[in-house]
Order: sequence, then structure tokens, then C-alpha cells
Amino acid sequence: MTSELSYSHGTSDTALLGDTIGANLDRAVAAWPDREALVDVQSGRRWTYAEFAADVDRLARALLASGVAKGDRVGIWAVNCAEWVLVQYATARIGAIMVNINPAYRTHEVEYVLKQAGISLLFASVRHKTSDYRAMVEQVSGNCPRLTRTVYIGDPSWDALIARGTPEHDAELRLRAAELSCDDPINIQYTSGTTGFPKGATLSHHNILNNGYFVGELVAYSEQDRICIPVPFYHCFGMVMGNLAATSHGACMVIPAPSFDPRATLDAVQQERCTSLYGVPTMFIAELNLPDFADHDLSTLRTGIMAGSPCPVEVMKRVVAEMHMAEVAICYGMTETSPVSLQTRMDDDLEHRTGTVGRVLPHIEVKIVDPATGVTQPRGAAGELCTRGYSVMLGYWEEPGKTAEAIDPGRWMHTGDLATMREDGYVEIVGRIKDMIIRGGENVYPREIEEFLYGHPKIRDVQVVGVPHEKYGEEVLACVIPLDAADPLTLDDLRAFCEGRLAHYKIPSRLQILESFPMTVSGKVRKVELRQTYGA
Repeated sequence: MTSELSYSHGTSDTALLGDTIGANLDRAVAAWPDREALVDVQSGRRWTYAEFAADVDRLARALLASGVAKGDRVGIWAVNCAEWVLVQYATARIGAIMVNINPAYRTHEVEYVLKQAGISLLFASVRHKTSDYRAMVEQVSGNCPRLTRTVYIGDPSWDALIARGTPEHDAELRLRAAELSCDDPINIQYTSGTTGFPKGATLSHHNILNNGYFVGELVAYSEQDRICIPVPFYHCFGMVMGNLAATSHGACMVIPAPSFDPRATLDAVQQERCTSLYGVPTMFIAELNLPDFADHDLSTLRTGIMAGSPCPVEVMKRVVAEMHMAEVAICYGMTETSPVSLQTRMDDDLEHRTGTVGRVLPHIEVKIVDPATGVTQPRGAAGELCTRGYSVMLGYWEEPGKTAEAIDPGRWMHTGDLATMREDGYVEIVGRIKDMIIRGGENVYPREIEEFLYGHPKIRDVQVVGVPHEKYGEEVLACVIPLDAADPLTLDDLRAFCEGRLAHYKIPSRLQILESFPMTVSGKVRKVELRQTYGA
């Protein structure tokens, strides 16, 4: 008898949305004009759906008056703020392609994106922390001939742009909306490659609107929900799973701060009576470890989304018990798939929420294949996770060769992640193909070791990487943030904890004690940097 294959598809009685983002927003405004749509906590500004749509249209008219055509690329290089959201929906209204630029980029990187995407109009923050965006734009603009205008948020240039749009442009706005297809490209997001320059994943209305909608459906969003979004808008987590999930259900978007701040996040949940909270595990860990965590009233929370990396069991237990997030979901995805392909369900048990990344979303297919042959694996066998459906990007912007490397002729997106599918269809991520450690011919999956080491009483957080070894090819390095810096564990402590419980080749042979991990802006640990820094 042959084993069932590692293939699953999301059947659903709920139809895909055929709307553009603008048309979908119009539906929300018609249904809930007086409900709150957006709250920017730091500035104290609030919008009902009717007010939000009016400001979106005001900006859309200004873009039309400035000559922005359908398909033109409009960049946004900014931290989280209300204007970011207005730009997202206004560009969608007129069929311009919004290009998200990572706020952490410096001149070399931003110049590449401005040129590669052919950005003609750029919205930017003035400054944030150590980033002087105006100075950096002035430094690179001479090398970007397509860039004709930069508008700074919170600066007179923003007001000057808005003033260009008048009610006389309403007819043009209606005509432009009528020309748009839900399959038009609407967004370019640059994936943070570990080698070479990032690639611009090009996404349509259909890609991201439906993904936001179905992520919201699986956590039962309605117009009663208020979603605290401390994750960055420049990433799919913020602008799709956050903003589009909210507006497609009439829920409220709550921006706690320009960038992640654990105290500001919990203050916003309490003040705004949020029902949902987003974050990567390291964000939840930072919130739970606040000295005054217990002083915050989080009783309004019921759900939220944790994504970006696996959630340790002990962290999930605290999120459910102490943050009241009994219906929290784990999501798995990638920018190229708009982003979510797999998600846990509200009634899943603790083991499924920490041991898996859920099961396939409605209207999407997933399979696990042998990376060498492309043949679908039997359930339980490790292989590369692939996904297909409405969510797969249109391609990498002006890079057909790179697109063909990622999306095969059958339209399957190859994720580069190693995974297994259980008999019940739930998927476990066992690592990145490139992160897998091969020690003396044995395949070692860092995720398994990390999950085990989280159980050590002296470990707050841990990342496992492979580093070069003369005899075995690679050896296992554990990078540990101790629970108490004054009482860090030793390599002997660590190895004693593992002896008899992990196979000998999985036991770390090296230990590095750290105060923090190098992170991307979206909250993922930069393992490549750990390998480079401590692999010598």
C-alpha cells in the first residue's frame, strides 16, 4: 500500500474576491462609514472609514494632478505612520505600483531600488533614529534620473502635494478606477537576499487583497475587531496581514509606534482596547519580559498572528495565558506568495501551534518535493515546500531569469524551505535548505535543536547555525541569550543538558553567549550574520 503524498489543497465555500483594492475599500465604507478605520497612537489622529476614504481620495487626486499614470512606480521609504497607509490605498486607487523600501536601507541599497524599479515619485520619512532620509535622498538622487519628485511625510512638501488635487479631478479618478483590473501589478516588495541585491516581488490586487482577506477570515475578523500592528508596513506582515485584513472586514488598524517598541505596543493594546496583536516571536518575548508587563490590561485581546520564525512552546503558553490570546494563529509565508500559504486555526491545540505552521489556506495548494528530483514526497518525509495558487507573485520585477528559477513551469513557487507534512495535513518547517547543517554526512535541522534548547532553565533565546569544521565539514554552534546575564551557562552545562536526549551529532560543540541577535527590520534573525561573525 502506498503512503499518502505530501500534497494538500484548500477547498472552500468562500469565494475569492474579484475586486481591486479600491473597490473593496468602497464596500467597507458603504457598510461601516462611522466605524473607526485607523488610529495613529503616537500622533493621536483617528479616522472613521468615511474619513479615511476621503483622505485616500484626496491623496489619489493629488497623484493624478501630479501626472502619476497607471503602472508608474511610486516608492515609499518610511517608518509606520498613518501616511504610509494612505499612500498604500491611494496608489491602489489609481493603479500606480507602490514600491516598499525597507526603512533600514542605506544609500547603496536605496539607490539600487530607486533605479531597478524605475521610481518616479518617492514618499519618505524625514528622519528616524539614526536615519536622515532627506540627506540620503539628496546623496543618491543625482544617480536616479527617473526620480523627479520626493515628498517628505510631516513636511511642507506633503501639504504642497495634497493641495494639487482638487474636486475637479474626481471624474478622472472615477475613470482611472474603471480602467483597473484586479490582476494589475500594484505592489513591489524587495526580498532581503543574503547574497547579491534583493529582488522585487511584484504583486497584484488579487494577490494581496485575497491573502489579507483569508488570513482575516481564519481569525474570524469582523467590524468589531481592533488590530494592533507593531510589525513594519514595508513588509507583507504589516500591509497585507494587517491593513488589508482589517479593511476587508471593516476592522480598525491601530499603529502603536513608528517602529517596534514593546511598551508602546502594550500601551496601545490597553488604550485602544485591541482585540488582536501581531508580532514575530522575539517581539512577544520582549513584551512578556517588560518589568511592568503585568500592569497592562490586555483582557480585550482574543487573537493575533505570530509569524516570521517558529514560536517556542513556553512563549506560546504565556501568550495564550497571560496575554489572553487564546485564538492566536501561527502563519507561514513569504513575500513572493503575498505572503501566507499556511495558517493554524483558532481551535488548534498548543502542540499544533508550536510544532507546526498550520495547514493550507483556502484556494491554495501546497506540496513537499524532493529538492533534487521534484517528485512529491510521502507524508512525513522532508523535502522542499512548494505552493501554488492565486497568491503566487506575478514575478520578480524585470528579472525573468530569477523568476524562472523560483516559479517552475507548473506555476509552483519553490520556497527554499525544508518541511514535512503530517498525516493530518499540518506542515512542520525543519529549516532552510541553505541553513541545514551537514555534519559528517548527517543532516542536522537547527529548528529541532533550538526547540529542545528552549527548555533549558538558563536560556532566554537561542539560534543554532552551522559553522565550518575541518574534520566534519560543519559543526553545530548555539548562539544563546541567557535568562540572567550575571549567571550565563557554559558549554559544559549545555552539553550535559543534551547528553542522552539528543543524538551526539546534534549536540552543539560550540557556544556563543550574546546580548541580542542581529535582526532584519521585519524581526527575523540574520543567521547568515551569526555564521559569518562566529564561524571562524
